[in-house]
Order: sequence, then C-alpha cells, then structure tokens
Amino acid sequence: MSVESRNVDVISGISSMAMRDVLAELADAYEQRSRQRVAIVSVGGVEAARRVSEGEAFDFVVLAADAIERLASDGNIVAGSRTDLARSGVAIAVAAGAPRPDISSEAAIRDAILRARTIGYSTGPSGAHIARLFERWGIASTIAPRIVQASPGTPVGTLVAGGDVELGFQQLSELMRVPGIDVIGLLPPKIQVITVFSAAICTSSSQPAATKALLSFLASPEAGATKRRHGMDLAQG
Repeated sequence: MSVESRNVDVISGISSMAMRDVLAELADAYEQRSRQRVAIVSVGGVEAARRVSEGEAFDFVVLAADAIERLASDGNIVAGSRTDLARSGVAIAVAAGAPRPDISSEAAIRDAILRARTIGYSTGPSGAHIARLFERWGIASTIAPRIVQASPGTPVGTLVAGGDVELGFQQLSELMRVPGIDVIGLLPPKIQVITVFSAAICTSSSQPAATKALLSFLASPEAGATKRRHGMDLAQG
C-alpha cells in the first residue's frame, strides 16, 4: 500500500524497499482482523531515514536496525519503541537462464566476481557489506569500472534482468520475486551478513497506542509464515 497524504484515521508508515512486500501482506492481514487501516510508503532506506529525520509525519518507520538506532539517537523515534521484525541474508542473482557460477565458498565467489562483466549491489546494508568484502579481498580498485550501484529504491534484480548487471547482490527478499532473473543462492556462511529489520514509533505519531498494537502484530509469531514466504526469518529464534 502507499499513501500520498496522511489521514489521522490511518496508521501511516514508511519503510525501506527490503520490507515492502512482507509489510504490504501483513498490513492487509492486520486490517482484516482489526478494521484498522494501514498505509505504508516504501522507498530506498536512505530516503526513508531522511524523510523521518526531517520531520515528515509518519506513525512508524521500518528500516535496518542500525538506521533505526541513528534515528533514535537523533530523537526522531519514541524511546524504547524499537521492535525487531525480521532477519534477512544476502543472495546472488544472474539473468534467467544464464550460466551459474560456483558460489560454494568465499574463494569461489571472489573468482566469480573477478570474471563477471558487471557487478551490481544496492545502496543499502547488503551493498555496504559487499563493498567491504571487495576492499578486504584487495580487488576494489580492479573491479571499480565494472561496478553498477543501483540507485536508492531500485532493485538490483531489475538491473540483472535488463542486462546491465551480470552478477547481482542484494537481500534475498528483494531478489526473489523479480522476473527475469535466477537467484542462485545465498552468500556462504563465512561471508554472509544478516540484517535485522526493525520498526519504531515516530515522535510525529498522533496515535502511538494504535501504532504499538500494529508493531506487536508485525513482530508476532503469527506473522512468521508471511516473512518466510518473502525470504525472511523471524527476528528472534
């Protein structure tokens, strides 16, 4: 769901793209059970954090946990309202039907990256992790001309599907439903990074009690099946 203007009768939220699909499904489920309307804007995580920090009125925000903590330190969210919702790992994609490189180990992925014509990643947590790996492996300058960084809010998978990126990296939840690509697996455990996505009540909220009830539902075990269907795990356990 999306909202262009804020209605006091609607719980309004803003989220990063990684949580877009799972939040849309869970918001629909919550509306059906509570009759409380929910409207969520999903944009790039950097933009979402900026809009909240600049005081745009939302009842809640959903971002990577470290971004939520930065908003908390700046006084943009209600103290103690952070609610962890889900965990997600980084996956790898190629164009549908394209050869699948070996991604079974750190060394294999490094070799695949060195061979790839173009490599894509996002401006979000997964992209920051991949960039750090390139630095650690000592290949950042070598592959720099072949890096394609997706603009905020643009799924890396669309660049893979369109032929702009040969080897794409992003949260599994953002890759798994993009048409025209094959998700060939997750980063191996040795180099995997798990991002925790959290929600928090914004200080601009006019209905914090109703918003708290919604966040409790989003974090509940009842929401687990939806999260797993969208490539995420429960935040706890």
